[in-house]
Amino acid sequence: MPDTKKIFSQKPQINISVPSTGRMWLICGCAFVCVLQSSISDGGRSLIIALAALSTAILTEFILTSKTSRGAKIKDGSAAATAMILTILLPNQLSPVYVVFGTVFAITVVKYSFGGLGANWLNPALGGWLFIRFSWPSAFKNALGEGSSITDMIITNDLSAIDTTITDFFNSTIFSISEVQLPSGYIDLLFFSGPGIIADRGVFALLLGTIVITAIGINRSWIPLLFLGVYGFLIRIAGDPVMLLNGDLLYGLFTGGTIAAAFILIAEPASSAKLKYGIILAVALSAVLSWFFRYKCMEYSGCFIAIALINSFTPIIRLLEEKIFLSRKTSVKFRENLL
Repeated sequence: MPDTKKIFSQKPQINISVPSTGRMWLICGCAFVCVLQSSISDGGRSLIIALAALSTAILTEFILTSKTSRGAKIKDGSAAATAMILTILLPNQLSPVYVVFGTVFAITVVKYSFGGLGANWLNPALGGWLFIRFSWPSAFKNALGEGSSITDMIITNDLSAIDTTITDFFNSTIFSISEVQLPSGYIDLLFFSGPGIIADRGVFALLLGTIVITAIGINRSWIPLLFLGVYGFLIRIAGDPVMLLNGDLLYGLFTGGTIAAAFILIAEPASSAKLKYGIILAVALSAVLSWFFRYKCMEYSGCFIAIALINSFTPIIRLLEEKIFLSRKTSVKFRENLL
């Protein structure tokens, strides 16, 4: 029988095919292309936020680590990944001062107070986002534009010529075969240029980046797909406050940081369960709470709060996993359920 206590005491990166260092830098690249797309239409403000977060994260890590390990710690990419993930979760109009405070909190409190890389129960970037979001709610809300600018764009049909041209092209060619029509506004969602979180403003580049990191295998592809499947199902069923089965699925998936939540936050190994059944439970609950916070509580980035809440229960989920599997005598089934 395998030494289950030893397996449960190991850090969850053992279940990911790509080494931690490579994973961190790949995520940095994915987030960076998102920042680049966002910065094209905001005069470089997104890049300034990224630079503030990146420099603060590296400096904080440099201060907190010993002289002999500073180089290795910075090269592992974890500080840079934390900074870049935090960047895409923030509004592009947010003052860099708040970004600095949030980054220091992410590295110092969330990451190092729990033992460093792989030992944290919460994604450090998500912890930094929560710190900024609830410490300065007015500044966050003002920078976000109250989360309504994307909705207003679609409702008022304030659409670009590119959106109209591409939508008409698809409707007259591909979609005409199946006799369905793509509504206007969704092409602009991929290239949104108004105030909002950077993940939404750079969602097209972020989508391309997530395809790459998923293909390389830095996360398990079924994890984000399960999250998007459950979340999308709930949006379609009850995303419209007036009529059932009328929820706007594309709008729900392309806004509110959903793509970043699905492919980066929810798939992060250190803050998740270790076994298949535990991960399925955590992901499904995250999706349900994401829908609840966004569509019932009207929290635009409800998926971030939902994932943070589930992360707080991760130690309990892991304990249940350990108790259940330690009580089983079949080592083959135990190993089959390890990711």
